[in-house]
Parts: sequence; structure tokens; C-alpha cells
Amino acid sequence: MALSEFKLIQTYFNRSNETAEPDILLGIGDDCAILRPKPGQDLLLSIDTLIEGVHFPQGTAAYQLGWRSLAVNLSDLAAMGAQPAWFTLALALPDSDEGWLSEFSRGLFDLADQHQIRLIGGDTTRGPLSITIQVHGYTPTGKALRRDGALAGDALYVTGFPGEAGAGLRRIQQGGYTDTDHLIRRFYQPRPRLAFGQLIRDLAHSAIDISDGLLADIGHIFERSGVGACVDVDAIPCSAPLVEAEGAVEALRLALTAGDDYELCFTAAAEHHAQIMHHAQACQLPVTRIGTITFEPGLSLINASGNSVVMEGRGYQHF
Repeated sequence: MALSEFKLIQTYFNRSNETAEPDILLGIGDDCAILRPKPGQDLLLSIDTLIEGVHFPQGTAAYQLGWRSLAVNLSDLAAMGAQPAWFTLALALPDSDEGWLSEFSRGLFDLADQHQIRLIGGDTTRGPLSITIQVHGYTPTGKALRRDGALAGDALYVTGFPGEAGAGLRRIQQGGYTDTDHLIRRFYQPRPRLAFGQLIRDLAHSAIDISDGLLADIGHIFERSGVGACVDVDAIPCSAPLVEAEGAVEALRLALTAGDDYELCFTAAAEHHAQIMHHAQACQLPVTRIGTITFEPGLSLINASGNSVVMEGRGYQHF
């Protein structure tokens, strides 16, 4: 017998036995959650929808999907230097498969517990598989990182190794992979850089998470900031697994354009470089300076010799 909506929620998503938080007056179980935002803090909200066959391959394991659907939202909070607080979940399901629900909720809460974010409500319905999550987080008043703060002369940085998730997706599409493959895990289980985002909140002038591709997302920063960017392609960090899988030339193309990495790209005054590297070391996170913000609008690509480089494609387009 299929689970009712309320039994499904109660069994797999209601964790009412969790320790109460002072800003959550009422969570799951009523028509609305009741929240009391913290004084002296700005409240940040972000929402994403993941649709089967568009944002993740058909047949994606439920655990991986639970993790990924929350991770891509938490990454938005990381990009703005926010501390996670709560999230809501709207889930459309073709059927109420209890094995799938058990694994999906396990992946979802494994990541939620790592970052101490609470599920406070949502909705379930029958339909083609899609997952919508809205996350809420805090920053001290006026301290959120934004895309429109980049200044000419800023250094341009990226965390981690962009391109790995793109290579992982390629392997998934080709088939014959194992879930233990490093590149596959990078696609299915991205690691939102929340701790680092909070540490650089008072150092960086602007930030974004890499979802559409490094060049595309750099473009979002300089367009919003009214500046330009010069990127040294020889400085782009390509990991050993990526180069081994794709070769040096294709690895660089994926690092610049593939997307789905959910690393952070940010700008900061060059004088803060040592502090930024200190925070990176504290988080055990590779951070690389890859270019400079310029007065002249637009994006230019150069190599280590200063010569201009042409790169086709800039990243994912939503429409």
C-alpha cells in the first residue's frame, strides 16, 4: 500500500526530536513554520529546483540525490559568507518507494547534519521526479558577500579544482563507472565551502559559487560590478585525476567551462592574500589566484607569457 503524504513526511522527514533552536518556534507539522530571526543579523534566502534528466541523470542513486540537492543550495549560502539556519523541501515523486525515500532522506540529512541546518517544512506530491529546496541563512547585518562588489585591481581567486564535476558527469553519461571514482563523487557529492566563505567575509569584495562554469560565473561578477576581468589560463588549477582522465588540453577546457563544481570564485584586494591563504590552510582547501579585476569591461584570457588566448564556450546556459 502506498504511503500517504503525511505518513511519508512523518517517517522520512520529520525529525521533531532534534534539539530545539531558539529561532525555530515551530517546524514541521503545521500549515506554516514559525521563525524568529536573530537580532543583528541579515536573513539570506536561496532556492533551486533539480529536475530529473536536466540537472541530474535518470537513475541517480537516491542517497547521492539527497546530498546533491541540498549541497547546491548550501553553496549559494557559502558564496555570500552565510551561516546556514533552516531549509524547506518540495518533492515531486512518481511513486512513494520506501527504499528510495529512506536513502534520499539519509543523504539529505547526512549533509544537513554536517552543517547544522534544520528542515522546517515543505510539500510532497505525485509527479515526475523533481526536488526544490529553499535554504535560509544568516550574516551579520550588512556583511553578506555579493556579486556587485568587485573593484578594479582586485585579485581573482578560485577554490578547489574546477572541471572535476564536469569530467565526472561525462563519465556518468558514458556509463561503466563506479561510485567510488573521484570524479564521479565530485559531481554527485559537491562540498559546499561554507566555512571558508564565512572566514573570507570581511576580506573579499565579491563572490559567487561555480555552477554554470568558471568563465560564465566570473562574467556574472564583473557584469554586476561594472568592471572587467583578466584570467591567466596557465594559473587555472587542474587536478591530477582530471588531467589523467581527460588530458591537459581538455582538462583546462572543462575547468574553465564545465560547471557543477560548486567551488567559490571571489575577488579581494591583493594586500589580503596572506590572510586568505591562512584561512585556506585552516580549511584544508586549495585556493588559487587566477587573475585580476580590470577597469576595462569584459573578459580577457592570457597565458603566463601575457599572450592572448581564445577559448570557445563560456559555460552553461539555462535557456
